[in-house]
Amino acid sequence: MSITTERKAEVIKDHARGDADTGSAEVQVAIMTERITNLTEHFKTHKKDNHSRRGLLKMVSARRSLLDHLKKSDAARYQALIEKLGLRR
Repeated sequence: MSITTERKAEVIKDHARGDADTGSAEVQVAIMTERITNLTEHFKTHKKDNHSRRGLLKMVSARRSLLDHLKKSDAARYQALIEKLGLRR
C-alpha cells in the first residue's frame, strides 16, 4: 500500500524544484497522489477495508488543502502540476 523508497526518490526527483527539494508543495502532492493511487488499487480487491479507506479520505483531503494553497500562492505552478499529474479540477 505504501510506496517503495526507490519509487519515492523517483517521484521526488521528477517533481523537485531544486536539487535538495523534498518538501515543496509539488513534491508533497506528487507523493500523496502516488499513495492514493496505490490505495485505490488496494480497494479493488479489499472492498471491506474501512480502516484504510478512512486514511485514504484523510490523504485526499490533505492533498486538496495543499493544492488549494498552491493555487492561491502561484496559479501557474498549480496548473502545471495538475496537468503533469493528470488530476482533474
